[in-house]
Amino acid sequence: MKGKQSNTLFLVEVAIFSALAFLFDFISGLVSLKIWPQGGSVSIAMIPVFLMAYRWGIKGGMLTGFLLGLLQFILGFSQIYTIVQGFIDYGLAFTVVGLAGVFAAKVKSAIAAGEKSKWMTYTVLGVFLGSLLRYACHVIAGILFFGEYAPEGQPVAIYSLLYNGTYMLPSFVISAILVILVISAVPKKMI
Repeated sequence: MKGKQSNTLFLVEVAIFSALAFLFDFISGLVSLKIWPQGGSVSIAMIPVFLMAYRWGIKGGMLTGFLLGLLQFILGFSQIYTIVQGFIDYGLAFTVVGLAGVFAAKVKSAIAAGEKSKWMTYTVLGVFLGSLLRYACHVIAGILFFGEYAPEGQPVAIYSLLYNGTYMLPSFVISAILVILVISAVPKKMI
């Protein structure tokens, strides 16, 4: 019976955290003042994905991220110009955020051992990895599909790196701080 309860808990948490991530992204989109004309915003949507990655590992994080991207597409809050661009910018970009789960065991063991600086370091490394992989997806999509927006004379790759960096760097920093605060606040048996 314990295995069924665990599977049910996993699915319920994935559903709740995916919806929470979508809600965070929706709110971020409303307050971002549309600074980024080709899409993107400083968002805390990755936080629930990171939390699921640390709680359930790679499968929990990647599934939550995938569902976030899918919700953005289904509910019409995505900017999709071609199927491939949509897959890279939404399906793949949010799914790879869940790869922060590669640090789940290290975060959990450091928490269990009471090693605060260690679990915080592994947490930030996971947030960095997930953010970096998402950033890479957006940069690739920018190079392939949004080169026409680069200022004349500027290489498309540089334009995409800078454009996507303007919202991904702040999203990484904010996410790292808030994930650490959330993990610090929850009972340690929850992680």
